[in-house]
Amino acid sequence: MTALLTGLASLLVFGGVILVHELGHFMAARHCGIIVEEFSIGFGPCLWSTKKNGTTYSIRLLPLGGYNLFSRPPEEDEEGEDATPFTPPPRKTVLFPLAVGGRKFEEATAWQRFFVTLCGALMNFVLGIAVLLVLVLSQGRTGSTTVADFGENSQSAAVLQRGDTILQIDGKPCWTVYTLSGAFDGTEKTHTMKVLRGGEVVSLPAVTVAPTLDENGNVLYGTDFRVASQRMSAKNAAALTGEMFRYYSGAILGGFWELFTGKAGVEELSGPIGTVSAVSQAVRYGWRDALSLMALLTINVGIFNLLPIPALDGCKLLFLLWEALTGHPVPERAQGFVNTAGMVALLWLMLLVTMQDISRFL
Repeated sequence: MTALLTGLASLLVFGGVILVHELGHFMAARHCGIIVEEFSIGFGPCLWSTKKNGTTYSIRLLPLGGYNLFSRPPEEDEEGEDATPFTPPPRKTVLFPLAVGGRKFEEATAWQRFFVTLCGALMNFVLGIAVLLVLVLSQGRTGSTTVADFGENSQSAAVLQRGDTILQIDGKPCWTVYTLSGAFDGTEKTHTMKVLRGGEVVSLPAVTVAPTLDENGNVLYGTDFRVASQRMSAKNAAALTGEMFRYYSGAILGGFWELFTGKAGVEELSGPIGTVSAVSQAVRYGWRDALSLMALLTINVGIFNLLPIPALDGCKLLFLLWEALTGHPVPERAQGFVNTAGMVALLWLMLLVTMQDISRFL
């Protein structure tokens, strides 16, 4: 029973990230009056489908992605004439004044198609922010940037005082406890600071901060002082959520950069099997770990899709941006060649990392 619940929770996390991405494309297309023939979660044989307002909604066997089908080949009726496509009712409000109801994707303006393509990744970011906000609000209390106490033999105590609110470290604003902790790398260093002391801003040109070590010499904290806790306010929640989103995004972009520059190998990647395994493990640890991994996954999907890699949304956005700015689309033959080459490369990479995932379990 526990294994079944873990599997369902893993599917919910993994499927939720995919659903939100495709829902972003779908909602943007419908908002711009573009016909969506099919909205599908998964690939392969269809397990369930229903049709409403001209759109077929389906769930397919392999939950490794999803898609929006904007146009099908024209079907002919018994007399050999093209069947009349379904035209959805016109919308009263649209994002762009040129949007019309019942328009095919290819007939929409370049900016509309750009918007529809972009919204998949944007929805992933929205989901990531929402999940991180839930995690932040669940804490109840959080650390502040106000000094509460000092460790034994603290070097920073020579300059800092209890009650100092740290405003800047090395010229960078210190908004939250995450910003503060990120300014220290666990080594003894001298920093410049600005603090609020007794209602006045005081500049401290040389504050030496050393890490707090355990009895074995391992780093417990990056600082030799402690900060006071505070109740979670709306302002603090927004600031902490933004800091966590920035941290997650920076870590993901850093990972991609190391991969592209050769500092990290393909063997460090995880495919669908490895991802599902990680989700299952996080679910067993608790709902907070599951939500944290869900936030990481959805932000990862959003950033990955925006990379200018052929066959991904990022490459399509470049093509559409060129068309919107110049008034001339990139030749279909060139787009087809680039996207086909990219798809082959991505399928090869997915096969490679999937084989690596399987070998890890053997």
